[in-house]
Amino acid sequence: SRSDYGRNRHVGTTVPSAPASVPEPVALQFRVTEHTPYGSFGAQRWKASIQVRVARRGKRQGWVGNTGQQWGSIHPQWGAPGFSPPQIRWFADMDRMRRDPYGHGTWMNLSEFDSSLLWLHLARAESMGVQLVGEDPKDTIALADAIDPVIDLTATETGGVRLARRVRIDGVVVDMAGIVAVGATGYAANIVDGDHKVLVVGPHGRAARPEETDAIGGEVTVVPGCDLEEFRTTFLAGLIQRAEVLSTDGSVEVPEPVAPVAVLRLEVRGPDRLDAEWWWAYGEAADDAARIPLGSSATVQGIRRDAAAELSILSQVAAVCRRWPRLPMPGAPRERTGRVGDAGRDGDATRRGVPVRGTDVIDLVTGLIPDLTGIDGVRVEVVGELPDLRERTEAPHLTITATASDDSTDWLDLGVTVRVEGVDVPFRDLFAALAQGQDRMILADGTYIRLDQPAFAQLRALIEEADRLSDNPTRPQVSRYDASLWGELEELADETQADTPWIESLATLRALADSGETPAPLPAPEGLVATLRPYQHRAFEWLAFLWHHRIGGILADDMGLGKTVEALTLIAHTREAARGRVREGDAELVRAGAIGSSGAGGCDPEPGRPPFLVVAPSSVVGNWVSEAARFTPHLTVRALTQTRAKHGVPLDAEARGADVLVTSYAIFRLDHAEFAALEWDGLILDEAQFAKNHLTRANQCARALRAPFKLAVTGTPMENSVEELWAVFAIVAPGLLGTRRRFKEDYAGPIAEEAGGFPRPALDQLRRRIRPLLMRRTKEEVAPELPERTEQVIQVELAKAHRRAYDTFLHRERRRLLGLLSDFNANRFAIFRSLTLLRRMALDASLISPQYLGTPSSKLDVLFTQLGDVIGGGHRALVFSQFTTYLRKVAERLDADGIDYAYLDGTTTRRPAVINGFKKGTAPVFLISLKAGGFGLNLTEADYVFLLDPWWNPATENQAIDRTHRIGQTKPVMVTRLVSADTIEDKVMALKERKAALFNAVLDDDGTFSDSLSAADIRTLLGE
Repeated sequence: SRSDYGRNRHVGTTVPSAPASVPEPVALQFRVTEHTPYGSFGAQRWKASIQVRVARRGKRQGWVGNTGQQWGSIHPQWGAPGFSPPQIRWFADMDRMRRDPYGHGTWMNLSEFDSSLLWLHLARAESMGVQLVGEDPKDTIALADAIDPVIDLTATETGGVRLARRVRIDGVVVDMAGIVAVGATGYAANIVDGDHKVLVVGPHGRAARPEETDAIGGEVTVVPGCDLEEFRTTFLAGLIQRAEVLSTDGSVEVPEPVAPVAVLRLEVRGPDRLDAEWWWAYGEAADDAARIPLGSSATVQGIRRDAAAELSILSQVAAVCRRWPRLPMPGAPRERTGRVGDAGRDGDATRRGVPVRGTDVIDLVTGLIPDLTGIDGVRVEVVGELPDLRERTEAPHLTITATASDDSTDWLDLGVTVRVEGVDVPFRDLFAALAQGQDRMILADGTYIRLDQPAFAQLRALIEEADRLSDNPTRPQVSRYDASLWGELEELADETQADTPWIESLATLRALADSGETPAPLPAPEGLVATLRPYQHRAFEWLAFLWHHRIGGILADDMGLGKTVEALTLIAHTREAARGRVREGDAELVRAGAIGSSGAGGCDPEPGRPPFLVVAPSSVVGNWVSEAARFTPHLTVRALTQTRAKHGVPLDAEARGADVLVTSYAIFRLDHAEFAALEWDGLILDEAQFAKNHLTRANQCARALRAPFKLAVTGTPMENSVEELWAVFAIVAPGLLGTRRRFKEDYAGPIAEEAGGFPRPALDQLRRRIRPLLMRRTKEEVAPELPERTEQVIQVELAKAHRRAYDTFLHRERRRLLGLLSDFNANRFAIFRSLTLLRRMALDASLISPQYLGTPSSKLDVLFTQLGDVIGGGHRALVFSQFTTYLRKVAERLDADGIDYAYLDGTTTRRPAVINGFKKGTAPVFLISLKAGGFGLNLTEADYVFLLDPWWNPATENQAIDRTHRIGQTKPVMVTRLVSADTIEDKVMALKERKAALFNAVLDDDGTFSDSLSAADIRTLLGE
């Protein structure tokens, strides 16, 4: 009854009792105001609102505003006279809850509160000692649990219907003098109780709109009986949708409001492309203006939303959608939208749903839609025709093609055709789906295939590998030298097609590499004045196969096995073939794939072929000329030892009529423009480690030179880092190992990061790729008749004076070096200079400073003790050092002892004479600097080798040792390394063992290796 609201109490709300004592009565005072809404500009439109302020007892016991305590100035930290701490916190918390917590002023509008927590806060007022009071002393403020405006229909005595605006407070429908919305969460209703008014405030009990209070024009509206039928058919249905309509006395039958329907609208844009949109629709024929996005609290003109029904449907829809997390959930934003209610008014140009693409379409059509059909209150609308989405289950048929690329002769463009049950699968779409990790793919006819088949997984891996190797990121390519990758593609495909004859060549190469055999037997050229050993003849057949099919390679046989004569035999064979001297049985060789046929990538049978260009170190140019005169005297071989500027003869004149032109790396670099202007039958890089750095001019010139066949001849295609191998292959087989950046990511990077050993998958892949184009045999494999090679390490203890000097110097340099290592690359030169000084100090202190002259060198004493036994036994010895200043000290000692010797370093001008003098003479000792004598020498006359200072590059040491331990040696070879104990030389020996594994892991059978000399290596050398 109305009397329930006539007392100052909380209606329907249980709150704790007030504190025992309150410092001073305080209150939250309410008032109802009317104002012109912002933007009305003087129009006669008024709107009521509820305002509150902080109030205290006045002198006449009335409530007055506390002007000293405006909103925004109440804070627990500042305090307030006459307020208890709980009261201060209560007012401060209320101030922070409003939309704009920084506003000031005495009165605060409750429309600034969007949170429903306001009502819990007001319920705590009494327990905080805060009273809720009205502006008029006669007014009463009461709190309710739920307030909802309603329209009450009652029958009139004349057969009409009375429509009255009323309010339901905590389930009781009562008359009201007015109702005002409080923010978005509640209402304030004026209830008249006798002579005074009661303002009841509280949250609304359902999803309602403040505009419901305007559903009818006045407090009471009467529909006469004559208009009742029209009222029921035209007005009542709309009224029910706009406001809550009831009949408290049951005299009027009120239809149930239209229930909400969750609509999923699908617009088909292709077999794998849909646009999806969720909304609430009230009524079967709801137009676009009546669409409300699921999950939205928006209101639409003319619709009264049923929050309870929506929540029930929405919870069921959300439970289903959670099983399909990639599909559009209720409340997902649309691509383009205007205000709620405007969607669709301009057609598809203004309303687009959430895009559903690819395999998500399969899940939506075959999964989500069937799951939604079992939910009452859900409707699926489809614009267009949904795809069939039948799975094609037959195994795919793969066809892989390779066609000559327009960009480069070294690359072939890959084409992949996939058919499933007679339907073509677009390769680009297929590869994109594979790259994105999709497990299904929709075809053009609306069916789909599964992508989690082994064939597709392998295809993706191979195409990605081809893409990583290619210089052209826009399409997959395969290098014409890559037998390994093409072989894997052939094994995977049901059918392969190629426009060039290289397929058979690569297949043969791959088979030979896998089996360890060589191409079909090929007779040695008639003009060869040598009997090739079996392994040398196999190398010749392999080289001839590469040349005939215009495929480059690396001849990496162990040092001393005759790589030069093998290369000369190849050149003689090419000259013989060019002159048309095809002997009996060659037809079978062509069919067997040993040599190519004319017109199919084979040799030109006509004479007049351009010469071979051989590039070698300056010290080896003369050796090539002499070896050619010895083994292939019928070839015209010319040496170019001066630049064009000095020689004065044009290069084309030198090359005219020659079979071979031999020059040095220096001249090749300086006169590269002239070399590049001529035609060559092939390029042979001897001691190709001179071009192992891709940044050097030698490597760049060799890569740029136009030649149909390029061969690298070296016993050490890499010495420090696997990147050196890439640099050499970039010359002879461009593209085989991909770009340098990709190579670092796939191989060099993992190698450098692997601490406990090389990662086997990457190692196996690298070796598989290079094996067809690299031939390497060790002396132990192919020349077991070579005499035994024995190696020993002699630890030399430093003399006391030498030890003191070394330790002092080491302490100083270690501190300096460790500081430089913080920026290794920037300080590289200074770091290696310090390491060189340490190595010199470990040899002989006088090599560092004259102040140490007279300091004994124990290593010299040990060397001469050893040499005494060697010379006394009738043997001859090679003595190597990297430091010519130390070699000269050895020479001075030999002079003092009257021992004859030969001497060779980088400054020696009569190199051939010095070498021949030792070979034909009787001098028992040959002093050689490691750099000058590490290659191009055959000194089998010596059978002892002394290495005075160890080097961390084992390949360099092995080159020196193999000057004597090579074909032609008949005596056992003894190798002695002299190492200064407890010095940097000890650390170098340990580091060298790690570096030796680099070569074996990639080129031989097994092993692990690390990157080139790094900051960590240097710390190891310093004993850190």
